Amino acid sequence: MLTLTVRKLLASIMTNSHPTFVKTKSILDRFRVNGWTVLVLVIAALIATPILFVVGSIFTDAGEIWQHLASTVLKDYLLNSFLLMVGVGSGVSIIGVGTAWLVTMCRFWGCRWFEWLLLLPLSAPAYLLAYTYTNMLDYYGPVQVTLRSWFGWSSVADYWFPNIRSIWGAIAMLTLVLYPYVYLLARTAFLEQSVCTLEASRSLGCGPWPSFYKVALPLARPSIIAGLALALMETLNDFGTVQYFGVNTFTTGIYSTWFGLGERVAAAQLAAFLMLFILGLISLELWSRRQARYYQTSSPHAHLPRYKLGSWRAILAFFACFMPFALGFVVPCIYLVQLVLSNLSNALANNFWQLASHSFILAVLTAIAALLLALVIAYGQRLQPNFTMRLGVRIAALGYAIPGSVIAVGVLIPLGRLDNAISNFMEATLGIATGLLISGTIVALIYAYLVRFLSVAFGAVESSLNKIKPSLDDAARSLGYTPTSTLLKVHTPLMSGGMLTAIMLVFVDVMKELPATLVIRPFNFDTLAIRVYQYASDERLLEAAAPALAIVIVGMIPVIFLSLQIARSKKNSTIP
Repeated sequence: MLTLTVRKLLASIMTNSHPTFVKTKSILDRFRVNGWTVLVLVIAALIATPILFVVGSIFTDAGEIWQHLASTVLKDYLLNSFLLMVGVGSGVSIIGVGTAWLVTMCRFWGCRWFEWLLLLPLSAPAYLLAYTYTNMLDYYGPVQVTLRSWFGWSSVADYWFPNIRSIWGAIAMLTLVLYPYVYLLARTAFLEQSVCTLEASRSLGCGPWPSFYKVALPLARPSIIAGLALALMETLNDFGTVQYFGVNTFTTGIYSTWFGLGERVAAAQLAAFLMLFILGLISLELWSRRQARYYQTSSPHAHLPRYKLGSWRAILAFFACFMPFALGFVVPCIYLVQLVLSNLSNALANNFWQLASHSFILAVLTAIAALLLALVIAYGQRLQPNFTMRLGVRIAALGYAIPGSVIAVGVLIPLGRLDNAISNFMEATLGIATGLLISGTIVALIYAYLVRFLSVAFGAVESSLNKIKPSLDDAARSLGYTPTSTLLKVHTPLMSGGMLTAIMLVFVDVMKELPATLVIRPFNFDTLAIRVYQYASDERLLEAAAPALAIVIVGMIPVIFLSLQIARSKKNSTIP
């Protein structure tokens, strides 16, 4: 009887009757660890290792080389990186927000087409635009040759022509490629805005411009800042454009310090400085949303009222949307196609198919690995949404904010030390010097890709997984399914769209990635991006045209898929 009483007392305490026990239990639940949590924490540790090595390099003495960098080129790195951020940030904000407002809230000829055409420049890396526009606008390019033939000019002394190989040219190229980040998120924000709010502004006498400036723009600010932060992160990650234009930034400095001077510690410290820029951008994005709350009060099925533009306003709106699309996609693609057709017999020579196979293998392996890791992370978070799990997920999704050059440095340092440790052990025990087993291999390169692009796959998988009702998990468990079998047999078939999106996005990002590939790639294992960079650096764009066009065509696949998804979701949302 006493035992039964004690059991009842303990049961009553454990069922919320004792506040101290409940508080202790809730704290323990926040830090509870099981198999899925351990697996996510292991993945997070692997992703965070390169970043931690870069951060730890700040406290290492680099000797005289760092003093030399600080007294000679560090100021240029800081100034040029800052100017790029300001210039590109201003450009993508004006173009992205302006075109998003026009195609969403205004009616003019072609506005429906521009809704998805304005996304196409995202398919081409900025360095491809740099190479094509330089070839077109140089002294012997088609533009200046045509101008000299029209006006009878004989030399540069007879006319002035802007120099594209400058920091302003780099700003223009990056702006034309990166504005879709702001456009996409701003347009989504405008579509989701409350119809009642906009109609209220009209009833108070606000015209199109006051409604945009005083109502729509403040409501869309979080999305605009998020798109701007993505564009600026890609700006700081760029290597091919700034290196080709001779603009010294942190990415070019990291590469030249590592390979030109052979100073790994100094290169890692430059990478750490670049990470400070990135952390500043992330902090700015978080600060912009610090206590703001934005709610929608109308039905999503309501149609947004559109402004019908008159004659000259419609013409201006058309050209405002057409010029970014034409300059960022149409002109370079037409020029590349022309170069390929003019050299069709040799376009697919020079190991083109071998380079394509290398790029394909790397992209496929990375995409599959990223999808599997993203499934583990997303499902682990669904099973155990505690503090420990959330911390591991945040760390694992941090890589996309880090530039490829920084990740390359962070990957090579620990892998080099691991290779040296293995070689020393094998030589001491078996008398065999193994050398570098991991560094400079496909494994190291895929590891760097996963550090950078895992968050891309995770975002697509998490979004798809969150749409599945938790009641399906309960039903599966009641039928005897384990968590793993529930994921494989219940969730995976329902997540096919999100998984396909994750694979596609990672695949294309790997195809376009240049800084990490350039630094870590195995010897004699070039990709399409590397070959384009090498040919363009040697002023051989005719040979670079075919691989460059292949990268653009592959990059168009997820952009078109994304456009169709947006159009489909918009069509569904307007069904009464």
